[in-house]
Amino acid sequence: MKIFIDTANLDEIKQAADMGVLDGVTTNPSLVSKEGHKDFRSMLEKIASIVDGDISAEVVSTNCDEIVKEGRELAKIHKNIVVKVPLIAEGLKAVKIFASEGIKTNVTLCFSPSQAILAAKAGAYIISPFVGRLDDISQNGMELIAQIVQIYNNYDYKTQVLVASVRHPIHFVQGALMGAQIATMPFKVIEQLVKHPLTDIGLAKFLEDWKKLNG
Repeated sequence: MKIFIDTANLDEIKQAADMGVLDGVTTNPSLVSKEGHKDFRSMLEKIASIVDGDISAEVVSTNCDEIVKEGRELAKIHKNIVVKVPLIAEGLKAVKIFASEGIKTNVTLCFSPSQAILAAKAGAYIISPFVGRLDDISQNGMELIAQIVQIYNNYDYKTQVLVASVRHPIHFVQGALMGAQIATMPFKVIEQLVKHPLTDIGLAKFLEDWKKLNG
């Protein structure tokens, strides 16, 4: 399973990459705004210099022609750029055009199996169902992942399922068990994946015994 980091913070991206576990990066306008980046292109170039993997860069247009224009410019920045497109009718039109031009897309803000089917048929490279946001409104977000994975397997759709809006390690593990190809998460969740209390207790005991052994 591929691990993406969901951030525009260059320091967090580097820390995750240095751990040897990072396969890609997802960004969105909110994350970019949070970090105060003024030059979007420069930020993407810096990310590409840290991570050799898919880098999702989101368009901010909602009209097909404008989405295509914006996405083409983003795709020129680096070979690893994946154009992130909202799951709306105009977005699907753009995804079809991008697919015909060999431009990879990440179709985002997916909340239903029917939406996921349409994205795959349009030619999406990645589909991003938002599990945490569904949990927030008392729906089972991971059930959506299971449904999409099964449907894609039924019809041999090549679109990769990316578990988005991951809030904790359980989302990550459940997604892996269900067969999702990717999970994207904040750096704090990547840190949580490493942690286990028995690991900490065991290491502390080993170090304590080693000190005793060496006086």
